[in-house]
Amino acid sequence: WPSYILNVHPFSHNLVMKHIPGADPELVLLNHYYEELDRIPLSEMTRTEINKLLATLGFYKKENPEDQVPEEFRFAPAKDSPFEGQSTSPPPKTDTDQSEADSQHTDL
Repeated sequence: WPSYILNVHPFSHNLVMKHIPGADPELVLLNHYYEELDRIPLSEMTRTEINKLLATLGFYKKENPEDQVPEEFRFAPAKDSPFEGQSTSPPPKTDTDQSEADSQHTDL
């Protein structure tokens, strides 16, 4: 992957980078339930084009990787949160919860 793709990641909120050896880079858009919405190939795009795409899609870009994200952008780029008005703090994890999560997301 071109290094500029790797450099975009730390500044974009809710963007997770996963390197798959031998695979062309692509942006996979998921909803709140981790269901795939779209795949966008990135291999032919420049850094500027990728930054513009992320901005167009509504990803919040931080000035510094360690900066806090404003509350109104916490779920960005999603337009609406299915968790509106609910506590978004996850419940305490148990050993059973972790083993179920591991088996469900073997691609992570």
